[in-house]
Amino acid sequence: MQQKKYMSETLSAIDWQQSIAQAQALTDGEPNLIANLANISALLNELMDDVNWCGFYLVDDDELVLGPFQGKTACIRIAKGKGVCGTAMATSETQRVADVHQFAGHIACDAASESEIVVPVQVDGEVVAVLDIDSPSPNRFSEVEQSGLEQLVAQVVAPFFKRAMAQK
Repeated sequence: MQQKKYMSETLSAIDWQQSIAQAQALTDGEPNLIANLANISALLNELMDDVNWCGFYLVDDDELVLGPFQGKTACIRIAKGKGVCGTAMATSETQRVADVHQFAGHIACDAASESEIVVPVQVDGEVVAVLDIDSPSPNRFSEVEQSGLEQLVAQVVAPFFKRAMAQK
């Protein structure tokens, strides 16, 4: 059986600018944060092949709490600095992990996951959530995909949080 290759030549098939426009159109005019995050999770799950979990964890005090997602049941709370998601929260940097079994402290919510990407959602320099995507294939996520996801988070997702924070 031939191993799947997931690097930028495969993933460049996703038109990230079109996907961002689609995400904006899907959520345009909807003020509810949870509804918008649910639709973004569903959209990404439809757009991306070979993923087994796609969703958000929201910052609550000094930990992450499960938010809208697509996939199997998941860990409900993740401490800051723990696992891939907690590391993204603590460092404010995207974590792209080719082999989760080599990531010290990886939290295995789904034993089938082999690779993962976690993009922090920031508002005014503060992490307010993370977008977490898992794959059952090793080395699934490329730099091209990382860049596209970071753009989507900055242009579409972060403004949801900014509006929600302004309404409180």
